[in-house]
Amino acid sequence: MILSCHGINKAFGEEVIVKDGSFHIEDHEKAALVGPNGAGKSTIFKIIAGELPADSGSVILTKGKTLGYLAQHQNMNTDRTIYEEVKTSKADIIAMEARIRQIELEMKNLSGEALEAHMDSYNRLTASFERENGYAYESEITGVLKGLGFLEEEFSKPVNTLSGGQKTRVSLGKLLLTKPDVLLLDEPTNHLDLNSITWLETYVLNYPGAVLIVSHDRYFLNRIVTKVIEIENGELMSYSGNYADYSAKKQQIREARIKEYLNQQQEIKHQEAVIEKLRSFNREKSIKRAESREKMLDKMKVVEKPMEPNKDFQLKLEPAVVSGNDVLTVEHLSKAFPPQTLFSDISFEIKRGEHVAIIGDNGTGKTTLLKILNHVLPADSGTFTLGTNVEIGYYDQEHHVLHMDKTIFEEISDDYPTLTNTQIRNMLAAFLFTGDDVFKRISDLSGGERGRVSLAKLMLSNANFLILDEPTNHLDITSKEILEKALNNYTGTLLYVSHDRYFINQTATRILDLTHHTFVNYIGNYDYYLEKKEELTAAYTQAETTTSPSSDDSEASASKLSWQEQKELQAKERKRQNELKKTEARIEVLEERDGEIDALMVQEEIFTNSVKCQELAKEKAAIAQELEELYENWELLAE
Repeated sequence: MILSCHGINKAFGEEVIVKDGSFHIEDHEKAALVGPNGAGKSTIFKIIAGELPADSGSVILTKGKTLGYLAQHQNMNTDRTIYEEVKTSKADIIAMEARIRQIELEMKNLSGEALEAHMDSYNRLTASFERENGYAYESEITGVLKGLGFLEEEFSKPVNTLSGGQKTRVSLGKLLLTKPDVLLLDEPTNHLDLNSITWLETYVLNYPGAVLIVSHDRYFLNRIVTKVIEIENGELMSYSGNYADYSAKKQQIREARIKEYLNQQQEIKHQEAVIEKLRSFNREKSIKRAESREKMLDKMKVVEKPMEPNKDFQLKLEPAVVSGNDVLTVEHLSKAFPPQTLFSDISFEIKRGEHVAIIGDNGTGKTTLLKILNHVLPADSGTFTLGTNVEIGYYDQEHHVLHMDKTIFEEISDDYPTLTNTQIRNMLAAFLFTGDDVFKRISDLSGGERGRVSLAKLMLSNANFLILDEPTNHLDITSKEILEKALNNYTGTLLYVSHDRYFINQTATRILDLTHHTFVNYIGNYDYYLEKKEELTAAYTQAETTTSPSSDDSEASASKLSWQEQKELQAKERKRQNELKKTEARIEVLEERDGEIDALMVQEEIFTNSVKCQELAKEKAAIAQELEELYENWELLAE
C-alpha cells in the first residue's frame, strides 16, 4: 500500500462532501475516482495533495514516496517557452550534469588524494546520472511534448501566450517527467486530441508508479484502471475492475437493493394488514398479538428506497419534419489559413438517418468545417448543398445564442412555452442544473455551463439535422449516457465532432477521419475505425499522391469510385464475417452431436438394438459428409 485515506470527513457549511470516507491505493496500481459533477472528486484530490484540509480523518503516504498532482485548471504565467518550462521538471538532473562538468574541469589541475576524492564523487554522480536516464532527458522531454500534441515549432512559444487547455498540457508534461511515485490526474484527457489520448493511455499503462485518475472518459478508464472508487451522496465505495466492471457491479447492487426494498415494503404491508385484522377481532389475545407485531415493526430497520438517477431524465428527440434522403452534399471544399492548409478538395455525402462522427488531430479543421456548413465562415473553394426540408440545429461551443439577462429556466421556458415546469426541470437536470441552479442568470455562468444550456435548448428543437461540436464536453458520465440514448433513438441525421471515443462508439454509424488534408471514410463505429485505420489511411493517401493533379474530372471520378469500392468491400467483409460465424456455429453443433452418437453407441441398450444402431450410423455418416463440406467452406471464408 502506497497511499491510504482513513475516515475522511469534509463539509462546506451544511453541504457534506464526504463522510467517513476510506480507501487505499497499492504500489503500481491504476485506479479511478468517479462520481457525478459536484460530488467532490476534485475536493478529495486537493485533500490528498495537501491543498485543502479535511475536517477529520487522515491521508497517509508511504514514507519516502513522492506525490504529483495535476489540477483541472492551471494558472501559469511565465515568460519561459514551452520547452524551457517543461525542462524545469529535470532541474535535479540538469544540476547533476553541471556538477559533473565542473568536476571534470577541476580534475585537470588536481593530483594525489584531492584527485582521488574528485574521482569518487565523479563516479558516484555519473552512475546516478545514468540511472536517472540523464543522457536521454532532452529526447524524453521532446517525446512527451510531441505525445501531448505539441509540434516542434511550437516548443519556443511563451507559456503566457497559451490558451488554458495548452497550459494544462504543459503542466501535464512537467508532471509526467518528474515521475512521482503517486500521480493524481484530474481530467487529464481534457484538451487532448485522439492521438494524444492514445499516447497518454500507453504512458500511464506503463507508468512504474501508482496512478489515481478523475475522468469522465469511459474508454480511457476501461483501458487503464483496475480499481474504481466511487463517491456518491458523500459515501466512498471501491470496486475491482475497470469502468465497465464497475458499471455492471453497480447495476447488480442497485437491483439487489431495489429487490430488498420491495420485499421489505411487501412484508411491512402484510404485517400491517395482519395487525389491522387482529385488532378487528377486538379480543384481548388478538389485541396483544397485534401489539406484539407492532413492536416488531417498530424495531425493523427500514431499507431506504434506492436512488435511480437515470429514471426521471429521459431526453426524447424527434424531428418535426422528415427531410429528403439526401441531407448534405459537399463537393471539392477547401479551406486554408495561410500558411496552413486545413483541407483541400474534399467531397462527401450524408444521407438521412446517418450518425456521422468527424475525428482528427487538433488543428486539422474539424470545427472549421462545421462553421462553413453553418455559414459562420466562408470556404475558399467548393460548394455544399442541403437536401429537401433539411432544418439544421447547430451546437457550437464558441457561438451560444443565449440571452445574458435571463435565468436558465427563463431561457428554456420562453423559447418552449408549452413545456411544463417538471419537463423543463427534468431537461435541465439531465444537463446538470438542479434545484436553485435553474434560477442562475446566464451572465453569471461559466463558459462550460453556458454550453450545457445551449445543448439543452438544441435537444428541445425540432431540427432534423443536428450538427454538434464536442457535445459531451462539461458533461458527467450520467449525462453522457442520457445524451447517448437520446441520440441513438433520434430518427433525424447527426453530424458531430468529438474526442470522446466511448461516445463515438455508442452513437456513430460512420466516421470521417480528417487526416493529410482529406477525409478517410469508415462505415462503422470507433472500434471498426481502429481495426481498419492503417489499411484505409494508406490506401487514401496513396491514391492522393498517385492522382494526376492536372485532371480534375478524373480525380473526382477516382474519389467517387474509391468511395463506392470501399462501401462494397466493407459490405462484403461484413457478409464474410457473418457467414464465418454461422459456419463455425454449425460445425460446433454437428461435432457435439457426433460426440453424443459415439457415447450412445457404447451403451448396451443401443448396441444390442440393430435398428437403432443403423439409424445412428446413418446419422453419423451424414454428419461426417456435412462436416467435410463445412470445413472446406470455413477454410475459404477464413482466408
